[in-house]
Amino acid sequence: MLSVIAITLYLACTVLLLYRLVNRDSNNPAPFYAGKPFILTLGLIAVALHTLTLTHTLYTPNGLNLSITSVMSLTTWLITALLLLVAVTTPVEMLGIIILPSTALALGIDSYFPSGPMILNQIDRGLETHILISIIAYSVLSIAAIQAILLAIQDHHLRHKQPGGFIRSLPPLQTMETLLFRAITLGFILDSIALLTGALFLEDIFAQHLVHKTVLSIVAWLVFATLLWGRHFHGWRGQTAIRWTLSGFVLLFLAYFGSKFVLEVLIQKQ
Repeated sequence: MLSVIAITLYLACTVLLLYRLVNRDSNNPAPFYAGKPFILTLGLIAVALHTLTLTHTLYTPNGLNLSITSVMSLTTWLITALLLLVAVTTPVEMLGIIILPSTALALGIDSYFPSGPMILNQIDRGLETHILISIIAYSVLSIAAIQAILLAIQDHHLRHKQPGGFIRSLPPLQTMETLLFRAITLGFILDSIALLTGALFLEDIFAQHLVHKTVLSIVAWLVFATLLWGRHFHGWRGQTAIRWTLSGFVLLFLAYFGSKFVLEVLIQKQ
C-alpha cells in the first residue's frame, strides 16, 4: 500500500512539473499546486514512503537483500532524494520530469515484480560501508550523467537557435556545466572511497564473481579522473566533458548492474 501511494505521488509530481513546463509562458499566476514548494513537498513525502518500503525490502530476517530490483529501487530513491534536496536552493527541479517517473517505475518493479532475493548475511561493518558508499557514488554520478544529457540537448538547441520550452526551463548553460562538474567531483571522491573500502574489506576484489565489476569500476574511475584532470589543466567543457561523463557512467552502469544482471538473471536461469 505504501508503495502505491509513493508511486502515485512521484507521478503526480511529474504531471505538475509538466504542467509548469507547458504553462511557463502564461501570463496567469500559477496555482499553488504548480508551485515549487508544493511539488517538492509532495516529492519528499513520496521519498519518505519509499524509504519505509525499502526498509521492508532490503532488511529481511535472513540478512540484507541486494537483489537487482532492490538495488535499482534503492538507487533511484537516493537519486530522487538528492535531486529534491538540491532543488530547494538550486533551480534543477525540472530534472524531475526524467527522474521521478523512473523512480516510480523502479519502485513498482521491486514491489510487484521483484527478482530473486540475493541475501547477504553476517557481513561486517566495513563491507556495509563499502556497499553504502558505492551506491551513493553511483547515484551522484547518475545525476551527473542526466545533467550531461540535458547539457548536450541544451547546447544543441542553443547552437541551432531553437530553445524549446523544456530547455528554457533549465538553468543557464554555464550554471548547468558548473553543477555538472560539482556532481562529478563529489561522485569521483565517493567512488574513490568505494574502491578503497572494497580493496580493504573484500577478501579478493578480483575473485571470479567480482572481476568484471572491479575492472569496469576501475576503468570508470580512470575516465572520471582524466575528465577532472582535463577540466583543471586544459579547461575541458562542452561536448568533450559530455562525452567523457557519459562514457564513464556507461562503464559504471555496466559494473553495477550489468554484472548483477548476468549473475542473478542469466546465470540463475541456466
